[in-house]
Amino acid sequence: MIHPLSGVYAAAVTPLKPDGSIDAPAIVPLLDFLARRGCHGALLFGTTGEGPSFAPDERIELCRAALPIRESHPDFKLLLGAGTPSLEETIALTRAAFDLGLDGVVTLPPYYFRKASDDGLFAWFAEVIQRAVPGNGFLFGYHIPSVSGVGLSFDLLARLKDSFPTQFAGLKDSSADTEHGRLLGERFADDLLIFCGTDPLFQNALRGGASGCITAPANLFSPELRQVWEAHASGGDAAAAQKRLETMRPILDRYPPASATLKALLSRMHGLPRFAVRPPLLPISHETEEAVVSELEAAGLIN
Repeated sequence: MIHPLSGVYAAAVTPLKPDGSIDAPAIVPLLDFLARRGCHGALLFGTTGEGPSFAPDERIELCRAALPIRESHPDFKLLLGAGTPSLEETIALTRAAFDLGLDGVVTLPPYYFRKASDDGLFAWFAEVIQRAVPGNGFLFGYHIPSVSGVGLSFDLLARLKDSFPTQFAGLKDSSADTEHGRLLGERFADDLLIFCGTDPLFQNALRGGASGCITAPANLFSPELRQVWEAHASGGDAAAAQKRLETMRPILDRYPPASATLKALLSRMHGLPRFAVRPPLLPISHETEEAVVSELEAAGLIN
């Protein structure tokens, strides 16, 4: 059976005013744009959403402002990036997300503590789940060791699933490692929802048992991701869409920071407001914007 949270998710950018404050009224139009282009849902305040740059009350404010998306798109799913190095802060954010009626949380391990043992990480996640996740709530781990410095081992995942078979629902795998994804699917595809975080690997991840994707480029290229998803479900041919994803992602990765580049392209390509980024990130220059647009045009990815 397909889990209700399976599907294509955008790791949504966070709409910010020029002074760096949250532009709450802009979140529903952004989510509407993503829904109309094929996203089943969105992750708010993930890596692309600059999550660690925002205080808990700011994250909760934007989540509350996002809820009206369900008036026009009742099935659109909302996830919150809730992990912080602070156990108490993570618990408060997680509890608030479920109190607001969000569909789940995606939780980084406590990334400041890079030498924490699996026993320590299990104790940390167990506290979060026991104190903040309702019996019918879903928490997903976030495996992105190149950024967080703290990976989620297979033994840790198995222990969490055994201890919290409903509440620990799965993970977002942003390892960008084909072999890791293959082994993850072999061991956990029947037990965990696995969200691929790397667009060029999406088709292989689905074949290996992944439940969907959560990616930064889904802000721009969700139609291709949805085509791959639909083709996998129906047995159709997604070769052209997958090829576009494989071509697109390396281009975008050459122009960090992703949040700033995506915000510039959303404005230029689709007329969304030119959202700011919050320090330490800086907006991309005009020259950088022209360079990435030229590469995407030359690859036939945009007109």
